[in-house]
This record gives sequence, structure tokens and C-alpha cells, in this order.
Amino acid sequence: MKITDCKLHTEYQIASILATEEDMKEFLFTLGCYPGERIVLISRLPSMYVVDIKNSRYSIDDGLAKAISVRESGQPASVRVVGNAV
Repeated sequence: MKITDCKLHTEYQIASILATEEDMKEFLFTLGCYPGERIVLISRLPSMYVVDIKNSRYSIDDGLAKAISVRESGQPASVRVVGNAV
């Protein structure tokens, strides 16, 4: 689910960042927007979203909001195996 589809004032966990541009991904990381981090949608405005990440509020545009994939808090994280374990 994307942050654009979330209920207001409900805690979610960031599942992944699906940014189309590397700059977008880096910007979200500077806000503390990492997989596993807690996020709350505070308000929804026309093409603008206010989110709480690490007890700080940020206003992000529609493009950034669509790049944030979330899951409800308490849902188990999906495990992705990359490469061989040694």
C-alpha cells in the first residue's frame, strides 16, 4: 500500500522506497524514511501530504508520497534473499 492510501493518524511501517529517481530516494533517506521505520500520515491536502517520521513532520508532494510503500504496524516484514549466504 502507498502512503497516499493510508488512513489519517494511523501508524504504519515503511515497507520499501520505490523511487523512480535516485535523487528522490536519497531525499527520502535524509528525512529518515527507511524500510522498517514508523510513519504516520498527519494530513492530506491537494497533491501534498504531511507525514510524521521519527517524531518530525514533513510536507511531501504526490510523487514522493507514491514512492513510499507501507504496511500496517505489526505485520511481518517480507524477507528477500539476495545472493548466497556463506
